Amino acid sequence: MTRTLLGVWAHPDDETFVSSGLLLAARERGDRVVLVTATRGEHGTDDPARWPADRLGAHRARELDAALAILGVTEHRWLGYEDGTLPLVPVRTGAERVARIVEEVLPDTIVTFGPDGLTGHADHRAVAAWTHRAWRAAAPEAALVEAVLPRGFTRRFAAINEEFGVFMDAPADEVEPDLHLHLSGARLDRKIAAMLAQDSQTRRLVEGVGLATFRRWWAEESFLVRTSAGVEAA
Repeated sequence: MTRTLLGVWAHPDDETFVSSGLLLAARERGDRVVLVTATRGEHGTDDPARWPADRLGAHRARELDAALAILGVTEHRWLGYEDGTLPLVPVRTGAERVARIVEEVLPDTIVTFGPDGLTGHADHRAVAAWTHRAWRAAAPEAALVEAVLPRGFTRRFAAINEEFGVFMDAPADEVEPDLHLHLSGARLDRKIAAMLAQDSQTRRLVEGVGLATFRRWWAEESFLVRTSAGVEAA
C-alpha cells in the first residue's frame, strides 16, 4: 500500500542536508513524498551585495527544484514567508497553514525538526513548533519524525562545525535515535548530488573541506519517531 510522507522545513536545503536518505528510501518504496518550505532562504548569504534578497530567493528556488528532481520528489509547496521572520509569525498562524496542507495531503508520516531546530536556528525552531501543533490537531494518527544529530556528530566533526558555523548556539543534545541511516553507494551519491545542486549553500563547504570529507560529514541521518500518545516508536 502506498504511504505518504510530508516534510516541513524552513529553508531550501534543510530537507536535503538532514533527510535525503529518508526521502530516497520513501521514493524507492513507491511512497508519495510532499515537501513544504516556509521561505526561499533569500537572506542566506554572507555577500548580500552580490546576492540581493530577490535574486537569491529566486536562485535558491531553482536550486531546490534541481535537488528535488535528483531525489525523485515531484510535489512541493511554498508557504511564502520571508527568511528570518518565522519567529515573528504567531505559532497558531503558522500551525494553521501547515495543518491545511496536512488535511489535504493526509500523510502517514510527518518529518521536521525537533523543538531545538537541530542547529538552533530560530526559523527551524519556529517551523518545528508549527508542525508539532499541526500534527496534534490535524493528523494525530500519523508518525511525527524529528531530525536529530547522529551520535558522535559533534565530536567527530567539531572543528568543521565550528569553522562553518553549523550551530547558531550550543549544539543540540545527541540522543539515541529511533531511526539511523548511514548512507553509502548510490544513495549517498544522490544525496551529495542534490546538495551540490544547491551550490549557493554548499560550494564554500565543499571547497573548504574537500569532497571526500564533505561526503563523510553528511553521510548519516538520525531521527526520533513520535506517536500522538507522546511515546517514541521505532
